[in-house]
Amino acid sequence: MSALKIAFETPENPANASPCGKPPIDFVHLSGQTMGDKSLEIEVLQLFARQARQAMAEINDADADACGQSAHRLKGAALAVGATRVARAAAAIEQRPADWTLRAPLGAAVLEAELFILKLCR
Repeated sequence: MSALKIAFETPENPANASPCGKPPIDFVHLSGQTMGDKSLEIEVLQLFARQARQAMAEINDADADACGQSAHRLKGAALAVGATRVARAAAAIEQRPADWTLRAPLGAAVLEAELFILKLCR
């Protein structure tokens, strides 16, 4: 029953925030980037979710050099929409692309952001 409750909560609900208590997207930053246009915010977030998913596939399949480049692109996209946890995790991989232990935290941050975006769009 609790799984159903979680699936139908609105994104504004604090229960949807991460353990640190903040949502995965900084809406103040995003609003500044989109000049407050809510439909543009949704479009940008959906684009980011697709880019993040693609970047994760590239990161997991790449050698160290290509992995660092994909992480760099993901970091930039995340910073543009205010997905700071994704950006921090991508930055860590960008700095140490051969460290496979950094991929799990990035995957978790991307999944958290993607699920949050999906909730916003329903």
